Amino acid sequence: MKGFIHSIESCGTVDGPGIRYVIFFQGCPMRCLYCHNPDTWEPRTGKTMSVDEVLDGFYSNLPFYRSGGVTVTGGEPMMQMEFLTELFRNLKKHDIHTCVDTSGIMFNPNNEISMKQLDQLLSLTDLILLDIKHMDDRRHKVLTGHSNERVLDFARYLDERQIPVWIRHVIVPGITFYKEYLQELGRFMAELGNIKALDVLPYHSMGRSKYESMGYDYPLKDTKEPSKEDAEAARTVILSAYKAAKEAPG
Repeated sequence: MKGFIHSIESCGTVDGPGIRYVIFFQGCPMRCLYCHNPDTWEPRTGKTMSVDEVLDGFYSNLPFYRSGGVTVTGGEPMMQMEFLTELFRNLKKHDIHTCVDTSGIMFNPNNEISMKQLDQLLSLTDLILLDIKHMDDRRHKVLTGHSNERVLDFARYLDERQIPVWIRHVIVPGITFYKEYLQELGRFMAELGNIKALDVLPYHSMGRSKYESMGYDYPLKDTKEPSKEDAEAARTVILSAYKAAKEAPG
């Protein structure tokens, strides 16, 4: 079995616990306005690799990753579900911590085959990094080109399956950086019992050069980058709403 791989990072420190071997999958159905990896969008491109080829650099340096593990990201890694499952099956033979960084957009509860594949994958997954782009469905469509319905349903399904989740949320001035949307995210998180961490990330424009080199117009060229302090303030708003919802009677 072969997968389409964009790139591999051998020393990831922000994509799950410990030092991670981070595999960037090729292909993504979303077109997030702030995406800094537009070169991962097109499916069935990139380098074609087997599981053994992808993991060669990991196993050859295994002691280095013992306190961490492997994270798959992209793109959207769940577009290549069968290959991803085979990859994790290999890792679990060696008791390696596995993590999926996903938007959840591939969740399809109405497709029996897809759900069986998902359950196989989740049985081999230790952690999900779930990127919640926007809590308002209309604005989510503007931001990503898709509804957030599947994303939120995926979060609820992970809760049912008791799969640990880290929530990731990017604050973008004029798009997501509003108190009411941050509070709504906090209240949604309070509905779930499997949230282990929250990462609030400030929007950055580091992908701008990629857009230009690919001949794409950069959609947020006039958007100011928020500070780390802005991200911390946003995180406080989310967690305050989360705590209030958890403590509310009934």
